[in-house]
Amino acid sequence: MKRMISTMGACALLAWFAAPTVASAEEAMGNVNNGRLIFQNGKGDAVPACQGCHGIDGNGSDEMGTPRLAYQVDTYILKQLTDFAENKRTDDTMYQMNDIAKALSPQDRKDLAAYVHTLKSPYIGSNLDQLRRDGAEVGDPAQGKMIAEYGAPDHGVPACKSCHGFHGRSAGRMYPAIGGQNYVYLKHELESWRNGANTSAADIAAGKREDNARVNDYMGQMRAVASHMTDADIANVAAFLTLSKPNSPGNPRTPSHM
Repeated sequence: MKRMISTMGACALLAWFAAPTVASAEEAMGNVNNGRLIFQNGKGDAVPACQGCHGIDGNGSDEMGTPRLAYQVDTYILKQLTDFAENKRTDDTMYQMNDIAKALSPQDRKDLAAYVHTLKSPYIGSNLDQLRRDGAEVGDPAQGKMIAEYGAPDHGVPACKSCHGFHGRSAGRMYPAIGGQNYVYLKHELESWRNGANTSAADIAAGKREDNARVNDYMGQMRAVASHMTDADIANVAAFLTLSKPNSPGNPRTPSHM
């Protein structure tokens, strides 16, 4: 038993040092009130109110393709804002985030990350029936659950929960929350990771990438995963994750970053 506990502790320590954090928890947390003002009102002419696309509750929109920010990890929000500002990630949905992030000061980005961390609107997820009625290609949540929990080892796809935790609720500040995320956004980003899988390190350094190719993942982890996913895998996983709740009668613990 002691050996087992020791091994588990060592694994947890290794996972922590391997985590894709860009700042400590203390560094990521900024001025919540200033972040709220920017989120709700914008800042000058260059920064519109974040709620215009992401909603006042942070739930985003399938119609606009914008992500849910509520219940997201603060260090992840800070990293994405920084990556947009430094052109390490390209907004190919609304084509605004790069310019917006550049207009924010480093402290503004921390403040926004701190405020977003306070948004705790209920896990709603996408209305898959409505998306189907609107003509969208929607996957099978049951098939997606198999991949999220067990992976698809026959073609090299690991389980989502191995990094993102139970139902994608995140693993503290290590990896972002993906459970309850909007279906359209999830599907788009998985496709973008897959499109970026063949982008070389030299091209990334030079700012060269294919259209709709995302390359700002830690150590290329998401590109490696998505490169093995089929169109059906992506649609199915997105369908499952958007409906996922952070806990269940058999797993009542809430995520520690909340």
